[in-house]
Amino acid sequence: MVQSIAQDLKIWLEELASGVIAGKLITKEEALTLATIEGEAEILWLCEAANRIRQACCGNVVDLCSIVNIKSGNCSENCSFCSQSAHHPGQDSPIYGLKSQEEIVTQAKAAANAGAKRFCLVSQGRGLKYNSPKSTEFNEILATVKAIIEETGIKPCCALGELTYAQALELKEAGVTRYNHNLEASENFFPEIVTTHSWRDRVETVKNVRAAGIQACTGGIMGMGESWEDRIDLALALRDLGVESVPINLLNPREGTPLEVQNKLNPYEAVKAIAIFRFILPQQILRYAGGREAVMGELQHLGLQAGINAMLVGHYLTTMGQPAREDEKMLNSLGLVGGEAPIPGEYSVS
Repeated sequence: MVQSIAQDLKIWLEELASGVIAGKLITKEEALTLATIEGEAEILWLCEAANRIRQACCGNVVDLCSIVNIKSGNCSENCSFCSQSAHHPGQDSPIYGLKSQEEIVTQAKAAANAGAKRFCLVSQGRGLKYNSPKSTEFNEILATVKAIIEETGIKPCCALGELTYAQALELKEAGVTRYNHNLEASENFFPEIVTTHSWRDRVETVKNVRAAGIQACTGGIMGMGESWEDRIDLALALRDLGVESVPINLLNPREGTPLEVQNKLNPYEAVKAIAIFRFILPQQILRYAGGREAVMGELQHLGLQAGINAMLVGHYLTTMGQPAREDEKMLNSLGLVGGEAPIPGEYSVS
């Protein structure tokens, strides 16, 4: 009887995956059914099916990017997970103003040498649209983006908070092709983690970015106390927005933040979430982002066997990442290659 149930589950997963590969969009109800799968063996079956979707829809290239914190700490927003917030300053968050162009370009060169294909300039704060008219920061950032393009072989991305359509056009003209602005959680769960701005505020920026012709790198964080329905609603919202890249952060609770007492996800719960995201977002770039080392530990490879086809390499905003050579070794062991993954609609089997 047990063997029959297991066989039925495997068959259903394969049929569902085949439908996704053929172009079928899974429903919320089907995704919620995937979320009921329990047990390590059963979750690995789910991962195998999701990995087949990744191979068919994205290929074996893993998108590698790196980030730099160009302005840190004393942030006006009260995001419960973030140690840079002035509302709850964590002990691991430095405070400094905008880094110099020279320093940022030097770090971009180091990222390129480590194998990253993209380099994201990340700044604290609600966003550019709230900067004083007298502020020169945006012009300095635009100049730095141009310098990175001229002096390195890496593609600059930005994560500068909320911005207007006009500002997005300026970034596009400077050479930015991808902009990171996460939704963090579902619309329903968002007020549990942030109250100084709304989920809709974030959506507006994502729409401005895409309207300007810049790719949207937009995802969220798993492990903040959200439900499976919240996770699925987030993935479905990302599908509706048509974003190209989806960072999946795994909460690494920071001391001094409201979520410091939150338990880390079990690695198998994390890969289950990743696999469900792949079922919902078959062609998107799914990116291992913050927390993968802390949450997954020696099981990091499972994410790459559950639908992940991108990784943030090097250090994060306020925490350390593992050495690039370890990431390269992990990719090689799985028959994957670091590079620049295709965006939705680009991949075709040669």
